[in-house]
Amino acid sequence: MKKNHFVKLVICVVAGLLFSLGMCMCLLPEWNAFTEGVVLTAIGGVILSAMGIIALVKNSKNSYNINWKIVGKVSFGVIASLVLGLGMCFVLVWNQLVVGTIIGIAGVVMLLFLIPMFLGFKN
Repeated sequence: MKKNHFVKLVICVVAGLLFSLGMCMCLLPEWNAFTEGVVLTAIGGVILSAMGIIALVKNSKNSYNINWKIVGKVSFGVIASLVLGLGMCFVLVWNQLVVGTIIGIAGVVMLLFLIPMFLGFKN
């Protein structure tokens, strides 16, 4: 992995954590931190949007072809994240511990499948 790719990865992970933590702060009334959650969510969303725009501008110089394999992999990642989030909602919001844990584990397993999907296997 190149150093600039690693830096982009770290920035996007931190921005994603800010975004998700802000969403939790907004949606969980027990935390009583709605305003702070909106601020964190906005900061994370702006950073993620900026990284997406930078990647789009940088890659648009090369070609305009759509790689449908990448679109499918990213769609799978989004669905896996939603499944994990659904499991978290079952546990945290609806107090369904067993069902939420099973759905959450399924989401984590789906997310783990993304690693070989993107990197492949090498001997």
